[in-house]
Amino acid sequence: MSRIDETRDFIPVRIAVLTVSDTRSPADDRSGDTLVERLTAAGHVLAARDIVRDDRAAIAAQLRAWVADPGIDVILSTGGTGLTGRDVSVEAHRDVYEKEIEAFATVFTMVSMQKIGTSAVQSRATGGVAGGTYLFALPGSPGACRDAWDEILRWQLDYRHRPCNFVEIFPRLEEHRRRK
Repeated sequence: MSRIDETRDFIPVRIAVLTVSDTRSPADDRSGDTLVERLTAAGHVLAARDIVRDDRAAIAAQLRAWVADPGIDVILSTGGTGLTGRDVSVEAHRDVYEKEIEAFATVFTMVSMQKIGTSAVQSRATGGVAGGTYLFALPGSPGACRDAWDEILRWQLDYRHRPCNFVEIFPRLEEHRRRK
């Protein structure tokens, strides 16, 4: 079973938060606020924050810019993961991913099922890696952001989490780019 190994030091991760919405502003971005509150309370660093419209090219452009930024380790987006015509965050994320973390969607669905039952099928949360950066697309509700953070990301972004976590493999994410 997973646990925190107190013999290991906590390593803060630099996290960017991107809200995808045609209607939200910094004054009423409750989902973005939820993520910022949780990541900073856990000891991580808010590296950047922005809001972009529900536009696939604009979302992908912001993701690529942050992937290229050496001061950002993880990108959390919120919004645009549903089924409507304007929900294009998943497609934008997949435009950027080098590798998808398929199990993230599965585990998020399992967590959601416990909270909202079969309504969990309407979310298309996703995770992946690009340029040595982790990217996660979360639903736009504060509750879904809480669930993703509290049940998955807070553990996987904690170097002390055992038996394994995302932080300990940061150095190896781009090993395929190194020449021998």
